[in-house]
Amino acid sequence: METPIKPGISEIAKEIDAPPFYTGKIMQRLVKQGFLRSIKGKGGGFLFDENKPDLPLKSVIQVIEGEKTYAGCGFGLKHCDENYPCPLHEQYAPIRESINLLISANTVQSLAIEYQSGAEGFLNRLNG
Repeated sequence: METPIKPGISEIAKEIDAPPFYTGKIMQRLVKQGFLRSIKGKGGGFLFDENKPDLPLKSVIQVIEGEKTYAGCGFGLKHCDENYPCPLHEQYAPIRESINLLISANTVQSLAIEYQSGAEGFLNRLNG
């Protein structure tokens, strides 16, 4: 049986070119929500619970950013709906639906597998 990879906060932050403090807050939030496990001490770090289903991107975005990213107004207005639409309301609706489909259909694990198999893409700003 293969030993699971358990990167720590500093390793994760370095790989994604993000501040360690911010990365730590996000990782702890994901642990608190039950998306990840955290093991303390030597050889510890973060890992997925193999007994849980794959993690949809939509769930991660909900926990970190809230629903405004994929359910809100194109202008970011608080009170934009069918009764009081913003000027972009009708044009933004299919874009919002496409974003919803994209983040619902992809999981963190499926993207990791794709990335590890050599697919194009970068996970940090250093390579972009």
